[in-house]
Order: sequence, then structure tokens, then C-alpha cells
Amino acid sequence: MKRFGIFPKVFAYTTLFLAAVIAITVGLFYQQFVMFYNAQQMQQLRINYQGLYEELVGAVANRQDMIEIARRFSDGNQSFIFRLMDEGESVLFLSHNVDLPYGEVGTRMLFSFGGYTLVAENPAPTMGDGDFLVTVAFAFGAIMIVALIGAAIFARQMTIPIKRLVVDTEKMTELLPVEISKQRNDELGDLYRDVHKMYAKLKDTIIELEEENIRRKGMEESQRYFFSAASHELKTPIAAARVVMEGMLAGIGDYKNHPKYLNECIKLMDEQSKTIYEILDIVNLDGHYEPNPARVNISEMVFEQLKAYRPMVGANEITVTIPENLHCYADPRLLKKAFSNIILNAIQNTPDDGQIHIYAEVFHDSDGEDVQKFIESMKNTFEKLRLCILNTGHVDEEQLPRIFDPFFRMDKARSRKNGQTGLGLTIVKKTLDLMGIEFELENAGDSVLFWMELERLQLPHLMPLFQSAGF
Repeated sequence: MKRFGIFPKVFAYTTLFLAAVIAITVGLFYQQFVMFYNAQQMQQLRINYQGLYEELVGAVANRQDMIEIARRFSDGNQSFIFRLMDEGESVLFLSHNVDLPYGEVGTRMLFSFGGYTLVAENPAPTMGDGDFLVTVAFAFGAIMIVALIGAAIFARQMTIPIKRLVVDTEKMTELLPVEISKQRNDELGDLYRDVHKMYAKLKDTIIELEEENIRRKGMEESQRYFFSAASHELKTPIAAARVVMEGMLAGIGDYKNHPKYLNECIKLMDEQSKTIYEILDIVNLDGHYEPNPARVNISEMVFEQLKAYRPMVGANEITVTIPENLHCYADPRLLKKAFSNIILNAIQNTPDDGQIHIYAEVFHDSDGEDVQKFIESMKNTFEKLRLCILNTGHVDEEQLPRIFDPFFRMDKARSRKNGQTGLGLTIVKKTLDLMGIEFELENAGDSVLFWMELERLQLPHLMPLFQSAGF
């Protein structure tokens, strides 16, 4: 069954209200209406016969003159009905065209003067209940027609925004896009706008929750993969150490040489310890460290890192070039950890007699409205520094998307031999993401390029100002 819509309801309620008001008004003022109508009739008679009455008063001494005055008045006003009578109620003069018997008139007025009486009559009857009801019926019908038109306009104006809101809310239940249209500046308009604002906020919240849910699922999946891979990586050296120790206990073959194989076990434990420490580093970086940016001398930091890898660089006859007097603005601890793993990865994957070239490219930062507002009066003060580490080598294009995955190795046999755990680039990604630094690893001809975008200040004396501003 189709529901009774809001427009018919508002229209019906408004019409009934107007009809009730009109009926109550007529009922309350019924007697006043009748008296007013009859008083108007009497007033009209007085006006019509006032001139005749004054002339008759002036000729009251001569009856024949009075009759003559009455005859002249009747000849000039043949539609008027009147009688002139003496004190004995004898008719001295009767107006023309009198068809109504005496006493059957609508309204009568008596003018008395000097023993004579002028009886003025109006053939239109006085208003009775029946006549009044007929008149009221016609008036009520005319008023109701106007009221119906007004009620329809009122109902339409009241229900248009509500109907539009119903249509929009039906779309909102299905999370469809809804455009807000021009609305009136009253409570209904405020309601319409508030519902749309609430829907926009609700939709944004739902989208955020969906994105958070996707992110959380991704993190859970990443954690499952990480712990699965970590378990596998830790299981391998443990199993190898167990085999060696069982051979030593059984005294089988060469395993009788305990010093030799105990040394092998120590090496396996060292590898396992290194893997565990790197796993702990990754765990600690997952939301448990707040970056503390400061001014960093990149050249010195890179040089210090290369000292630790000098034997490896010399053994493989790798040529390394680094820039001089480079500074940036970043967390020193995190940046040092990232540099350590980036440089180690470059050395481990550079063939003998290869080259590692570290250089920088500078360009102005055009991103970030807040930064631009802060330094709008200090043009060319804030810059982006792209630090590049280019090493001889190549990465298969199929392997590039997985290069930062935990425990991923391009050459598993060679990587294990070099002591690689497969967590170096994962730690790099964690640290740089934590600092909000953009980076990428890609092939560049016959070399592999790793770049990261760092922030730097051209004017060192402005550093305290930026630190106080929270940059």
C-alpha cells in the first residue's frame, strides 16, 4: 500500500485549519453580521428620505402642500416606496408602483412630525438565518478557494526541501555521491546542510576506517611474513650448529677435531646473533622511536661508515668517491643506521674492481604549504638535497619490487657466504619511512642507483629558528 506522502498531509492539515478558523470566525460574529446588515439597510433608508422629510416638516401647516411635495418626490424617485399618513393613520399619499401589502416589506422606517408620519419602506427583506447561511456559504466557498491555493503553495514550499532530503538520504544509505543544492536560509535549510555535513564526515570516517583496516591487514600480513622468514633464517644456523655438535659428540671422522668445529659453531652463533640484533632493530623502529632532527654532516658520517668497511673495499679493489662538506637536516641516529646498511649493501653487491660514487643534487623544495608560509620571507633558504649512491652492478627488474622485503637476497648462495642476513635494506626502508624521507632504488644503465631526498638549510645561522619552530 502506497504511503500518504508529506505534501498531501501538509496540504490537508493546512486546509482543515483554515476552514476551522473561518467557521469559528463566522460563528462568533454571526449576530454582529446580521445587525450590521440591517443597520446598513436602515441607514440607506434614512439617507434616501431625509430630503423629503425635511420638506414635509417645512410644509406641515398645509396638508395640500405636503401631498404635493410627496407627489413630486414619488415622480422623481419611482423606485422608492413610502406612505404619508395623518395621526389617524389615514393614508394621505401613497407612492407609485406599490404592489406589496402594508406590513410585508423588508425594512421600514418611520419619520414622525407634527401629527403626521412618513413611512419609508424597502422591499428587500431583512437578513434571516437562512439568508445569512446562503450568503455565508458563497463567501465561505470563495474564501476556501483562496485558502486551498494558499495551502497548496505553503505545503509545496514546506515539503520541497524535505523531499529533496529524503532523496539524498536514500543515496546516503548506499554511500553514493550526493551533491548539495542551494537551500533556503531557515531551519529546514539548516537541517539539510547539517545532514550533508554529517554525511560527509561519516563518509570520510568510513573511508579512514577502511584504509586503516587495509593498512592493519597489510601490517598483519607483513608481520606474519616477517616472523615466518625470521623463523626460517634462525632455524638454519641452529640446525647447522646442532649437526656439527652431534658429529663432535659422536667422534665421527673429521669432527674429532673439536677446536676446528667449535670455531665453526661460534661463527654460526655470531651469524645468528647478528640476525637477532637486526630483527630487534626492525621491531624497535616500528613506532617506538620518535625522530629528533638536527644538522648532520653527511660527508663525515659517510666517511666514518666507510672506515668500518675498508678491509672489504680493499679486498675487492672497489673505488669509492664521496662528496665534501655536505650537510642536511635529519635524525642523526636513524640516518647513520640507514647509511650503514646502504653503503654495506652497495659494497657487497659491487663486483671486484667496481666503483661506488656518492654525490648530491640540490634543488628547491616546492612542497608543503606550511613550510612555504614559514619561510616566504626567506627565499632560497630551504632546499632539498638528493643524495645518490651509485654502484657498479645490476638488479633484475623482476626483483626490484621485492628488494626491500625482509630476508630477500638477490643471490642467496653468494649473500650467505658474504654474511648477508637480507635485513639491511629492510632496516633502511624502516628508518627512512620513519623520518618521512623519500627514496628509491633503481637501475641506471650498468649501475644501480639508490637515492634519498634530504632537507638542508643554506644558512646555518637559521638552524635555531627552525628548531624552535619544530622543523
